[in-house]
Amino acid sequence: MPAITIDQRSALVLIDLQKGILALPTLLSQDDIKNRARRLAAAFRATALPVVRVKVAFSADGGDLPPGRALVPGPKSAPPAAYSEFPDDFPPHPGDIILVKRHWGAFTGTELDLQLRRRGVTQIVLAGISTSIGVESTARSAWENSYNLIFAEDAITDVDAASHTHAFTKIFPHLGEIATTQQIIDTLEGRSVGLEASPAVGGPITRTSRRSENAGI
Repeated sequence: MPAITIDQRSALVLIDLQKGILALPTLLSQDDIKNRARRLAAAFRATALPVVRVKVAFSADGGDLPPGRALVPGPKSAPPAAYSEFPDDFPPHPGDIILVKRHWGAFTGTELDLQLRRRGVTQIVLAGISTSIGVESTARSAWENSYNLIFAEDAITDVDAASHTHAFTKIFPHLGEIATTQQIIDTLEGRSVGLEASPAVGGPITRTSRRSENAGI
């Protein structure tokens, strides 16, 4: 069985878990996504690793909206302010890194790379919405910037089943590793008590993958 590897300096990046996006008719319910993201965030904080909360927002005048010349153009005007608010039952914690993006991905036009590199981060664990837009765009940029990646498959969802499946079967395996929320937490907890540590000081830790066939769909 393949193993997942968590670097000693890994960060959790949660994509677009905000009121407007969570209200979409996603494959997994917003409660399922929030609950798993909440567990992941708690595990990262417990091991003193960064948690990044990313949200998408635009100026009230819509001046920073993406260009609209496309077969399926984006919004013509900025959504209301509440669209970009974090949910009341899953707010950021003190110490979390908060980033606002204007594009699909969390790297373009933000200081995400700076915030991670200055903390010595070499790996990103990704979760959030949606699989084929915010998550995939962020993952492609992370890979191009030489970050290791783990996709929390049961904490990522989309509004379109075909797009979700394509990302997880055709794209993500080329960019990083795929694991369940519980596998990631187990590996982090194992490190915190000195279990399954690499013989090399500061090296990564691994845990055998036990992916479910339908997690995240």
